[in-house]
Amino acid sequence: QVQLVESGGGLVQAGGSLKLSCVASDHAFDSYAVGWFRQAPGQEREFVASISWDGALTDYTDSVKGRFTISRDNVESVVYLQMNSLKPEDTAVYYCTTDRRSGVTVSTHGFWGQGTQVTVSS
Repeated sequence: QVQLVESGGGLVQAGGSLKLSCVASDHAFDSYAVGWFRQAPGQEREFVASISWDGALTDYTDSVKGRFTISRDNVESVVYLQMNSLKPEDTAVYYCTTDRRSGVTVSTHGFWGQGTQVTVSS
């Protein structure tokens, strides 16, 4: 069992920035790919970004490329999502997840945190 805790969400104006954190309870987390997903009201959960265990590989959904950056610190067992140039359409609950696999692809069948709310005002 891997417990994940997200933090760093909040209310920000369009064009602003936020940095989300995902902390794991198990240092084995450092060996797995990790992903960020988001879910807006009335919509399905969607992929945002993912990172390989060593940070060498990253992947992003097209709508956030050039604005969001995923990174990790395996000493602290933390994965970050730096979000710049935020838009109202980025408003959602953001979740981190891992399915304890290598590579950079993360499925939706693994462990999830409780989520952190990001609200971007226009």
